[in-house]
Amino acid sequence: MRILMAEDDQMITSVLERRLVEDAYVVEVVADGRTALEYARIGDFDVVLLDLGLPGLDGIDVLAALRASSGEGQEPAVIVMTARGSLSDKVTGLDAGADDYLVKPFAYEELRARLRAVSRRSSPHSTAVLRAGSIALDESKAMATVDDGVGVTLTRRELALLRALIRQPGVVLSRAQLESHVYESEVEIESNAIDFIIRRLRGKLGAQCIRNVRGLGWTIPKSR
Repeated sequence: MRILMAEDDQMITSVLERRLVEDAYVVEVVADGRTALEYARIGDFDVVLLDLGLPGLDGIDVLAALRASSGEGQEPAVIVMTARGSLSDKVTGLDAGADDYLVKPFAYEELRARLRAVSRRSSPHSTAVLRAGSIALDESKAMATVDDGVGVTLTRRELALLRALIRQPGVVLSRAQLESHVYESEVEIESNAIDFIIRRLRGKLGAQCIRNVRGLGWTIPKSR
């Protein structure tokens, strides 16, 4: 699941981003309302975590503009997370198009449960299986299969890297792009970390499943 977190409190973003990435979510963080709206409109996000007190453009205005411009079936779910906890604030947020409303401070376990809930509501019949070429990835089980064979269990980072590649079959992703999907921003990354994860994935799925384009990066072919 790809998450856009629009929050200007750096302490909150650092904690939440780390926890979400540990749970194998792919997270993009922005700190102002106008950037949040731009990213939400053009990015392929499943959920937006939206603070209301954003600089530049208030979160309610971001939400209203996003709902007004999104096409049917293309809208990300929006979970408001804010210190505005009055009944009128909640009604305003939900009426503006929020799918859920969290009042700060909240426990991470509650956010995790809300994410699962909006995911079920937005894709009630989805099996969370992504396919590209000969690979099928079951995100909910962190399991991949090749040619409908026996499934292999993936680690958190293997899952994040394979998800990034399988979402864009045929597209070459650079080392830096893959690192952004696999690691939280404050982590110091060893130069061969991505190579090590890809080597493990190839060992589980087969050497031809992930191809290296010399000097550019890696890709999953659209077909064999």
